Amino acid sequence: MEESPAEPAASGPGRWLEDAERVDLALYAAIARTPTPALDRAMSRLSRAADFSMLSIASAGVLAATGGRTGRRAAAMGLASVGVAAAFFNLVVKPLSNRSRPDRIAEQVPIARHVRMPTSTSFPSGHSATAFAFAAGVGRVLPPAAVPLHALAAAVAYSRVHTGVHYPGDVVAGAVSGTVVAQLTTHALDRRAARRD
Repeated sequence: MEESPAEPAASGPGRWLEDAERVDLALYAAIARTPTPALDRAMSRLSRAADFSMLSIASAGVLAATGGRTGRRAAAMGLASVGVAAAFFNLVVKPLSNRSRPDRIAEQVPIARHVRMPTSTSFPSGHSATAFAFAAGVGRVLPPAAVPLHALAAAVAYSRVHTGVHYPGDVVAGAVSGTVVAQLTTHALDRRAARRD
């Protein structure tokens, strides 16, 4: 009796998404279980400092106070981008998402890292989205300022994984989509200003 040939492994978007999910969970678990006592407190503080976009608001204040007219315009673009990103992700995207927050206890995230666990869904990371939106909005007007602001945004994004409140995929999606929202927002504001002039 002839044996039927082995069926090829399933492929397509569904399989890719499953693989991406497995990688995402594995990265989260690896970060959770890697001892980093010197980093834990710093990441917790950074994550809390970024609540309600306070780091972006403080950075905008510095730009406005020290950067003259260009600094004020850059700060305004950055804050406008934050406002649009926060509204879009918190009011539109997150309510449609069904991804639960990570289980920090099951994944053995050290207590020293813990910050308040938000009640919203996990995807995407709002902290990452608004931090990158601010950096991209400022960079539209003041490109040199975008370099340290993007570095700060990346640190904020990582802090959300380190403290256990987001999976890596959440923060990557937040960073990319926050940047896109900022580009659309600043483009629209520039076009509006050009029409006025």
